[in-house]
Amino acid sequence: MRTVSAFVGLALVVSCGCSRTPQAAQAPPAKAFGTAVVEVGGGKQAAAIGTAVDQPVVVQVNDAQGAPVASAPVSVAVPGGGAATPASGLTGADGQFTATVVLGASSGRYQIVASTRDKNGKTIELRLEEVALGYQEIQGRELSQLYCARCHDPDSTPERVSNHDNLTAKAHAFTEGTVLNAMSEADLVSIISHGGPALNRSPEMPPYGYTLGKAEIAALVAYIRAVADPPYRSKGAFYARN
Repeated sequence: MRTVSAFVGLALVVSCGCSRTPQAAQAPPAKAFGTAVVEVGGGKQAAAIGTAVDQPVVVQVNDAQGAPVASAPVSVAVPGGGAATPASGLTGADGQFTATVVLGASSGRYQIVASTRDKNGKTIELRLEEVALGYQEIQGRELSQLYCARCHDPDSTPERVSNHDNLTAKAHAFTEGTVLNAMSEADLVSIISHGGPALNRSPEMPPYGYTLGKAEIAALVAYIRAVADPPYRSKGAFYARN
């Protein structure tokens, strides 16, 4: 009986010990405070809904003289069910804070809010914009990489050498909203389908009406609208927000 009692007592001790909830690790306290938070990189990216943008968001806390502030508090918030990892912490020795951003489940533009606070506790915010692409827009991005990026993207990659600088009339990047937002969807469909001469533009823009179907051309137009900077705004457009 003593053995059984001892066993039961030990089991109760182990059970009580296992039932304790470990305390969450506390972030180290801020040691310094700045007066501004600025973007270093990571804004204006496009990614599929519910996925991380390719490059991390990097922000920097500065003092009144514009010098970086180490050990300053930073928080990063993502609207619409998105997430940032880490969501908060302190700046490094270079005054910078880096977070991986995952977008929410709805297509649209997301304003990522990075914030710090000054020595008086006042919140200082920086807003960065990212674009979440839906199915049609993702299809358009894939078609753009296959057929359009060689001329419309001035940057070369290991997989693709840009032809942009060899063109007489420089092709507009699909992010150039100042130009492309002024074109109607019918104009975009026409120039993609029939080439530049359809709108009295450069004949260096070839026709793709025999290469792409109507649904594929519509996907390209949807992608162009999605990534435009400044944003393309039409009646009924959805902008992701809290």
